[in-house]
Amino acid sequence: MVDPDGRIVVLIVEDEPSYVDALSIGLVGEGFVVAAASTLADARAQFVAVKPDILLLDVMLPDGSGIDFCRELRATSSVPIIMVTARSEEVDVILGLEFGASDYVTKPYRLRELIARIRAVLRRSGNEPASDVIMSIGEFRIDTVRRSVVRDGAELELSRKEFDLLALFASRLGQVVTRDECLDEIWWGRDLADTRTLDTHVKRLRQKLEANPGNPIHLLTIRGVGFRLDP
Repeated sequence: MVDPDGRIVVLIVEDEPSYVDALSIGLVGEGFVVAAASTLADARAQFVAVKPDILLLDVMLPDGSGIDFCRELRATSSVPIIMVTARSEEVDVILGLEFGASDYVTKPYRLRELIARIRAVLRRSGNEPASDVIMSIGEFRIDTVRRSVVRDGAELELSRKEFDLLALFASRLGQVVTRDECLDEIWWGRDLADTRTLDTHVKRLRQKLEANPGNPIHLLTIRGVGFRLDP
């Protein structure tokens, strides 16, 4: 559910008030609508009441396991779920993902990283405002639900990161997306030894989009700043 102003509704299921308070302030500051629950019973009621677009779900809750709740939700709903917990054991990660979690973040986390993961999960799930689901840019048609890019009736073969980059550029059509924003959104703010990974992905994406990759007209490099996608 997107609220009347077009904002994404996030349901935080977490029993530690300090995490809820800090995260709520950060998410509201980024334009999200926030609801919170401290128990599984509260979460079930809030899920029905607010119809969230995405859940941030702790594993350890006073009245049960968030992993069990994730499995429960998956029986009836495809809402994106990010597991947020202090427990980082591999078995928890595997169980959460096998039972339908979209992503997994361990505490302590950086707010910018978590917000980047939320946006990436929403893009991958297609659980975005309808106006952003399908974008027509020049001869390209970008479908964020099917994660497909079609040009003149033919679907382009893009890797996951290539598609995520293109979707990011397309959401900011005609605007410069800085290198730091690319790293935050696509690589979740991780510190890379260098930025050649980003450059390599942009180069490969350009080779698939441009008739003449050496003289691009769509995906442009703004030297010293970032990149811009033009129609």
